[in-house]
Amino acid sequence: MSKSQVKYGAEQIQVLEGLEPVRKRPGMYIGSTDQKGLHHLITEIIDNSVDESLAGHAKSIWVVIKPNNFVLVADDGRGIPVETHKVGRSSLEVVMTMLHAGGKFSDGAYKVSGGLHGVGASVVNALSEKMRVEVRREGKIYVQEYERGNPVSKVQIISKEQSLFTKAPTGTTSYFLPDKEIFGSVQLDSEAIIKSLRERAYLVRGLNFHFVDERDNQEYHFYFEGGIVSLIKHLNQNKIVLNQPIYITKQIEDVGVETAVQYNDSFTENVESFVNVINTIDGGTHVTGFRMALTRAINDYAKKSGVLKNGDLDLTGEDMREGLTGVVYVKYPSNKLQFEGQTKGKLGNAEIQPIVQNVVKEGLDNWFEENPSEAKKVLEKVILAAKARLAAKAAKDAVIRKGALEGMTLPGKLADCQEKDPSVSEIYLVEGDSAGGSAKQGRDRKFQAILPLKGKILNTERARLDKVIAFEEIKDLIIALGAGIGDTLNAEKIRYHRIILMTDADVDGEHIRTLLLTFFFRYMPIFIEKGYLYVAQPPLFKIAFGKESNYAYSEEEKSQIIKRHKTEGKNISIQRYKGLGEMNPEQLWETTMNPQNRILKQVTIEDAAKADEVFNMLMGDEVPPRKRFIQTHAKSATLDV
Repeated sequence: MSKSQVKYGAEQIQVLEGLEPVRKRPGMYIGSTDQKGLHHLITEIIDNSVDESLAGHAKSIWVVIKPNNFVLVADDGRGIPVETHKVGRSSLEVVMTMLHAGGKFSDGAYKVSGGLHGVGASVVNALSEKMRVEVRREGKIYVQEYERGNPVSKVQIISKEQSLFTKAPTGTTSYFLPDKEIFGSVQLDSEAIIKSLRERAYLVRGLNFHFVDERDNQEYHFYFEGGIVSLIKHLNQNKIVLNQPIYITKQIEDVGVETAVQYNDSFTENVESFVNVINTIDGGTHVTGFRMALTRAINDYAKKSGVLKNGDLDLTGEDMREGLTGVVYVKYPSNKLQFEGQTKGKLGNAEIQPIVQNVVKEGLDNWFEENPSEAKKVLEKVILAAKARLAAKAAKDAVIRKGALEGMTLPGKLADCQEKDPSVSEIYLVEGDSAGGSAKQGRDRKFQAILPLKGKILNTERARLDKVIAFEEIKDLIIALGAGIGDTLNAEKIRYHRIILMTDADVDGEHIRTLLLTFFFRYMPIFIEKGYLYVAQPPLFKIAFGKESNYAYSEEEKSQIIKRHKTEGKNISIQRYKGLGEMNPEQLWETTMNPQNRILKQVTIEDAAKADEVFNMLMGDEVPPRKRFIQTHAKSATLDV
């Protein structure tokens, strides 16, 4: 049947009722159905409890992961109303089974809240195989149970002995099992949940968070009186700081602004932003206002103090960001908030930008005047960054004049592929000339390019751009990728959409891989964000029996292969690959480069702040934090292949 013959009438128009749209298109409501989306379910329920605290009615929140993968979230707030709603059903049932139903649309119930559309609890219900909600209110305990969003019982009163949670006389308990039909076999990650709770504990002073993972008996408790100043200190815990945290707070009509600023001796920026305890990972108007204020305040102070004379040096926003750690926290009536998307990653309210800008500018101006010695250290840091930026630009311009970064002259050692479409092209960054030679011979020339890297590249954790560009191996890499670097970096010009790190499965190989990952994280993070960076997994063993052979990528896999063939009475020989160069081109192709057989691990950044902390600790100058980390994790360390 042709497209023109396909019937299109009233019967083809679908009306999705109740929570059916959520199950039909879950990504529209929680962003995705992977682990991130799964965690979003828990966050929605937690934020309902946090909203109770922001409204002045809750002091503690409990989160428990059960061995059967049920999640329990409880608070000591007022409890969801249970009386009959005007639609003829219990208010509890309305909140749990209807989209856009809740207390966050009115002006009275929640002035400030993390919820935006009133869909949180009902979406969690729709995407849960089973859910049970208990409300402790007015001396009674009310309960209702659901399956995939549909009530399976009426709201009932139960005794305390029948309750799942008895630690608070009032409040709401949500107990749910994420639906395997939606999330498959994705597992909850306790580390991500712990991070989320810690963030909220920093933002809401006086609120206790209790987390228990009964799967492995982990237990954490968070409570911070210092607010975002404590968060700043946590973010800079492994760095040398230049000033005490600058704390600025002010309420302008219905907008509450809190910021904290501290500089360290690193070359990278780490700014966290929040709106009503929601982590706005993509920033928004509040972050724009913060950056504009910072740039203006430092420029004004530099001119006023006489440091910038004759206009010989212009300080830019880029200079201000070097070594900056900041937190921007805005509280705003929830019924006025405008986010981009249900997952609330970016604030869109235009009116917030000038308010944050004015508050932060005024606060920084006062701090610079009142703290001249620390202000001088910050200014020296920014001026040094400006001079380094100009030096890097000069170095980069020198390279560009030779046509290198524009792709006019590709490195001689690059064995490029025939394919010109980046979406189907890939480049292997291979450790050593020997392995590089095997890879060049074994590859599929149509779509696979090979760039051998000689020795260990520069540790870019503590290097500015001019030094990075001057390092020959890195310069060749930048040229081969074709996207430029620094302020000229353009991901649209990248020549390969799969950049694959292929190093030996030994300590030196792991070190080279870490150096490469550091470079991409610090100078080309957009490639990681777009999902272009991968790590190849070469085999550790070749196991031969008779004329046949198998490859094993781990000790466990080797044991399984040996066990399987020993039962067949065959003689077995085992070869341990110490390096890629020990494999001939055919073996390298078959085990590590053939798309049908190979194993690639995609590099992602789920938590940029945590990644920044780890890279700084492992690759930075400070030895004590690195030593503590190694001593703590040495027994659990494994070679990840």
